[in-house]
Amino acid sequence: MVTACGKMLFSTNNFDVYMSKKDAIYSKALDSIADFSFDDSVAKVFPDMIQRSVPGYSTIIDMTGVIAERYAQPGTNCYDLGSSLGASTLSMRHRLEDRNCHIIAVDNSEPMLRRCENIIREDSATTPVELRQADMRDVIIENASVVVLNFTLQFIPPEDRNAFLGSIFDGMNKGGILILSEKIKFEDAHLQELNTDLHHRFKRANGYSEMEISQKRSAIENVLIPETINDHEQRLEDVGFGGFDVWFQCFNFASFVAIK
Repeated sequence: MVTACGKMLFSTNNFDVYMSKKDAIYSKALDSIADFSFDDSVAKVFPDMIQRSVPGYSTIIDMTGVIAERYAQPGTNCYDLGSSLGASTLSMRHRLEDRNCHIIAVDNSEPMLRRCENIIREDSATTPVELRQADMRDVIIENASVVVLNFTLQFIPPEDRNAFLGSIFDGMNKGGILILSEKIKFEDAHLQELNTDLHHRFKRANGYSEMEISQKRSAIENVLIPETINDHEQRLEDVGFGGFDVWFQCFNFASFVAIK
């Protein structure tokens, strides 16, 4: 995988086809706005949507593979929980071909997994990938040296997050790493306002209209529940992780690592 001109490119023509589909889901005024879901309409435009909505997304995906290469233990499992179209899976896959690792990609969206399967099929790397359609809270983590949660924990109800991360910790090998990327909020009101404004400016710079930004925000505000960096650090410490670090942040998006 390489990054060029802010676009994420994979070694598969199939993914490039999906990259060409522009997100216009909220480009027309809607009489009523349903809660955001990862349905077929979102799956069709997801690469464009996330690239234009999440600052630093390409860097996070690129470095997910780099970090996995550093921590993946031979003969272990690497999990991509909330895998969507498999960006993190592919990033790891191309860097772990000599590790005898097994990647398990989990998502509860059938449209996402269907497209992900096509992308994996066309990909040139050989690291084994197993796709599972399931609620990631129900997956038993076993023999794991790398677990990736890139922009997925935020969609789990906050009251379920401790137990979920505890089950991940229990299934990881000593020395394993958790990569957790999230939209974040700020305790300071000024910083919250500032970073929200900067995020909206980022989206406008990427071609989204004020109406699209407003309608998307209405659709997602009851579905995506962000927390502060301190919230994440404390929860990970509570379930047993150490070595917490904020390795990347751009506006109100951040990526963390934590070590077992």
